Amino acid sequence: MDRLYEAVSSLIVTVSNFVWGWPEQLPLLVVLLVGTGLVTTFRLGWIQVRYFRHGVRVIRGEYDDPEHEGDLSHFQALSTALSATIGIGNIAGVATAIHYGGPGALFWMWVTAVFGMALKYTECTLAMKYRIILPGGNAAGGPMYSIEKGLGRSWKPLAVAFAAFAVISSFGSGNAVQSFTVADQFRQDLGLPTWITGLVMASLVALVILGGIRRIGRVTSKLVPFMCVFYIVSAMLVLAVNIEHVPSTLALIFSSAFQPAAQIGGFAGGTFVFMLTWGVKRGLFSNESGQGSAPIAHAAARTDEPIREGMVAMLGPFIDTLVVCTMTGLVILITGVWTDKQEQQIVVNEQAAIVAVTAGAEVGVNGTVATSDLATGRLAVVDGRPQGFSLIRNHAVVDEPVLLVSANAVVVSSPTPFDGVLELPTGAEGNLNQAILEGADGRPVSGALVLRGRASQNGSPLTAWAFQRGLGRFAGGQGHLLVTVAVFLFGLSTAISWSYYGDRSILYLAGPRWVLPYRIAFCIAHFLGAVYSLELVWAFGDLALGLMTIPNLISILLLTGVLKGWTREYVAAGKLEPPAGLAERTRGAARRPKV
Repeated sequence: MDRLYEAVSSLIVTVSNFVWGWPEQLPLLVVLLVGTGLVTTFRLGWIQVRYFRHGVRVIRGEYDDPEHEGDLSHFQALSTALSATIGIGNIAGVATAIHYGGPGALFWMWVTAVFGMALKYTECTLAMKYRIILPGGNAAGGPMYSIEKGLGRSWKPLAVAFAAFAVISSFGSGNAVQSFTVADQFRQDLGLPTWITGLVMASLVALVILGGIRRIGRVTSKLVPFMCVFYIVSAMLVLAVNIEHVPSTLALIFSSAFQPAAQIGGFAGGTFVFMLTWGVKRGLFSNESGQGSAPIAHAAARTDEPIREGMVAMLGPFIDTLVVCTMTGLVILITGVWTDKQEQQIVVNEQAAIVAVTAGAEVGVNGTVATSDLATGRLAVVDGRPQGFSLIRNHAVVDEPVLLVSANAVVVSSPTPFDGVLELPTGAEGNLNQAILEGADGRPVSGALVLRGRASQNGSPLTAWAFQRGLGRFAGGQGHLLVTVAVFLFGLSTAISWSYYGDRSILYLAGPRWVLPYRIAFCIAHFLGAVYSLELVWAFGDLALGLMTIPNLISILLLTGVLKGWTREYVAAGKLEPPAGLAERTRGAARRPKV
C-alpha cells in the first residue's frame, strides 16, 4: 500500500509540475492565463474599470426581478461564487505563495486579479447566456454549456473535457485541500486529531449540500459576509498595531516583483520565473479567474440579462484578491514571519515532511536540495541530537533540532530524547518519515518520532503565526486562533460551493440520477482529504485546476468578440439603469404568500 501511495504521489506531482512548470523559463499555463486576461481586458475596453460601479449597484439588489427565471438573487449568486473563491487560498494560498516566491509573489497575485476581473466577466456572462432551465425549474450552466452551445456541437469533446476536469478539481482544490488545511490548522493549534476534524467537517458539508442549490445559496449569503468582515477586521487590527511598517512593506512588494528577494533566514529565495509562477498560480487558486468554476454558480442567478450578471461576477476577483488576499499578505510581511523560524514540536509523518541531509548541506535556489546531499543509510542520534546530519522542514534548515520518541502519535505527551540509530531504507533517501528506529542497545524502538526545534512555517500555520505575533498582547498571545476560526469558515464555505460546481458537471456528463451519488462521494472525499499530505493535496489541486482551465480559456478567446457586441447592445439599450416597474413587481412578490 505504501508503494502504491508513493507511486500515485509521484505521478500526480510530476504531471502537476509539467502542467504548471513547462517550459521552465516561462510556464505555458501562466502565459495562457495572463495572456487571455490581457486580450479580454483590451478587447472589452477595460470593462472592469468602466462598469465597476454598475456591478456594485446590481449586487445591492437594485435590479433583482422576482419574475425572472433562476434559483438565486444576484447577491446570492455572488456569495455562492465568493464562498468558493474566498477560502483557504486567501489564508494558506497567500502564505504558500510568499513562502516560495517572496514578497513579489503578492504583486503577481494582484495582476491576476486585475486582468482576472475581465476574465470573470467574460466567462460568467457566457455561462448565463447559454445556460439551460431544467424541467424542475432549476438552472444549469457553465463553460461546458458555453462551449457546446456557443461554439457548436463539433466542440462538445472540449465541453466534456472541461466538465470531467471540473469534477476532478471539485474533489481536489475545492474539497481535499480545504479539509486538509482545516484539519492541519486544528491539529497544530488545538491538538485535535485530523480524523475528528475531517468527520465533523464532512458532516457539516453533507447537511448543506444534500439540500441542493437553494439551501447552498441561503447558507452562503449569510456565511460569506460574516466571514469576510471577521477576517478583514482581524487583519486591519494587525495593520493598525504595526501601521508604521505599512509603507516600507508595500515598497518591498513592488521592489521584489521583478527582482526576487534573496535567501533570508527561513526564506529560501528563488528566480523571477519561480516567483511569477507561484504568484499567478496562487492568484488563480484564490480568485479562480479563467478557471471556469464561478460561472457555474453565476449561471443560477435569477435574471434575464447575462451582461448584468457578468458585471456582478467581475467584482469577485477584486473582493477576493485585491482585498482579502492583500490583507493576508501584508500581515505576513509586516510581522516578518516569512523569514523567521518558530519553535515547534511535530510528529514526523506524511503530513509533516522532514528531510534529512548531510551536515553542511544547503537549501538552494527555489528551495531545492541536491540529491547528493540527501542523507542515506544509518544515522546516529545521541540524546536526541543528530550526529553528522541536518534536518530540513519547509525548505529551511531546522535550528537546534532534537529528536524525541512519543508513545502516542496523535497526542504527544512526555516524549523522551531518542538515543540510537535512524536507518533509512533504500529508496527512502532523506525521507525521515520512513526511518526505522533502533535503540542504543540495538533493539527496535516503537513509538512515534517527534521533532522539536526552530523551523520555518508554510500554509495556514504561517498566517496564524503572523496574526499571533502581529496582535501580541492585544489578543493575549492567542491571535493565531483568529486564523483557526477563519480557516474553518473559509474551508467549509469553499467546499459547499465546489460541491455544486461538481454536481452541475456530473449532471452535464451523466444526467440527474448521478448527482446524489456524486454528493455522497464528495462528503466521503472531504473526510479522506483531512489525512493526506500537504504536498500531495496541493499538487492534486493544482493539476486538476490547470487541466480544467485550458478548455475554458479556449472558449473565452473564441467568444470574446461576440460578447463585445452584446456588451455594446446592453449599454446602448439604457440597461445600466433599473427597468421601469421593477419596484412594483418586487413589492408584489413580497406580499405573495410563500409556498
